[in-house]
Amino acid sequence: MAAKTLVERVDHLVLTVRDIEASAQFYERALGLEREFFRGPEGQPRHALRFGRQKINLQDRSTDTPTKASTPTFGSGDFCLIAAAPLDEVIAHLRAEGIALVAGPVPRRGALGPMRSIYFNDPDGNLVEVAEYV
Repeated sequence: MAAKTLVERVDHLVLTVRDIEASAQFYERALGLEREFFRGPEGQPRHALRFGRQKINLQDRSTDTPTKASTPTFGSGDFCLIAAAPLDEVIAHLRAEGIALVAGPVPRRGALGPMRSIYFNDPDGNLVEVAEYV
């Protein structure tokens, strides 16, 4: 008998970056994400990028938080975001912003079925996939 799934969706992910400001500016420019400043559990300053019902928290090596990955590493992120516009519009926007694609558009398989995906790197080398379901 299979175990019951105990989670519903992704709320946020965390990227360790060299420069929070440079990363925030990149994601604002590349994908139109909205910057958020908030306070951590002990009142420490934190930074995030919001989109839809999710966000990406940004931290650097000096970010003080009681819950942090055991080995935060620059450039180890690899994640997929679903496009809010047709993928061809995303591609045109990235090109206009001078952001080079690493791959794509290519066929992939996502959580809900077949997708068409593109890939690019952020300033720290994290691999960002943007996809649309087909």
